Amino acid sequence: MADFRIREVEGMRQVCLDIDGETVRARRGALSNMNGNIRLIARLPRAGDMFRAMFTNEARVRPFYEGSGTIQLQPTLTGYHVLEVVEGERWILEPGAYWASEGTVALGLYREPLWASLWAGDGPLVWKTTLSGHGKVAISAPGPVETASVRQDSQLRVQGRLVLGRTVGLKFHSKRAAPFPRNLIAGQKRLRVFAGEGKTLVSWTPYWNEHLYRRMTGESIEGSMFE
Repeated sequence: MADFRIREVEGMRQVCLDIDGETVRARRGALSNMNGNIRLIARLPRAGDMFRAMFTNEARVRPFYEGSGTIQLQPTLTGYHVLEVVEGERWILEPGAYWASEGTVALGLYREPLWASLWAGDGPLVWKTTLSGHGKVAISAPGPVETASVRQDSQLRVQGRLVLGRTVGLKFHSKRAAPFPRNLIAGQKRLRVFAGEGKTLVSWTPYWNEHLYRRMTGESIEGSMFE
């Protein structure tokens, strides 16, 4: 199996992938450098992928890397979480969360129900990356990541985009924090609700340096480095 390492230098973090005759894939444009006998393969997207790309910011091309050596991806002020996907388990990631994965992990697409995504403020057509198969996946995160379980008789309700991914047993929708007009008096926006039974990946608190950079500039450092 490929080795996924998270390297931290000068307050920045980057994912390092060590492969030995293996295949990994990564987000489009994420490569920083590679050392060894490694071949980069960028496969052309299918017609359906190009059509879906018109309605989402999720890249449909995720280059493959084959061979032996070390691959270092772009450093950012955000963090990363390494998820172990097991057989029989399927995850749905929020847009922009996917970073890299082993070749044994199958990537797919999932579209949220129209009204659920519209009321949540995400837009009418939201496509998200799905994970299945088995292997490691690196997920981009604004801060440390925890796994929170949701039972059939409960709901996870969060303010903002704190949930980075969920298993398919959980359904997503949004609702007021309290009946109108108490929600306005409380000053709470609509909550993002996850109901059913399954697991979620949540980032409750951002890294201070990324949070400070966003507050000062209004943008993520990732965009300025990649473009």
